Amino acid sequence: MTVQSAICSLAGFMLLLSLGLAHLAGSIDLAQMSWLWLSAFVGANLFQFGFTGFCPAGPVFKAFGLKDRACS
Repeated sequence: MTVQSAICSLAGFMLLLSLGLAHLAGSIDLAQMSWLWLSAFVGANLFQFGFTGFCPAGPVFKAFGLKDRACS
């Protein structure tokens, strides 16, 4: 695991943890459909990106013509 992937995993974990703790404290209700599910989706994607290196947005951006960073 690289530093970059560890940072992505940590960011995703912290985002999901904050949503879970806010739900347990009664501040938010994750049982209701809301924009908070977008935060949960982003957090889950960040977390799995740290381990797999795959981001679902990557193929979409490539389809729009963006290029990968050149390896040096």
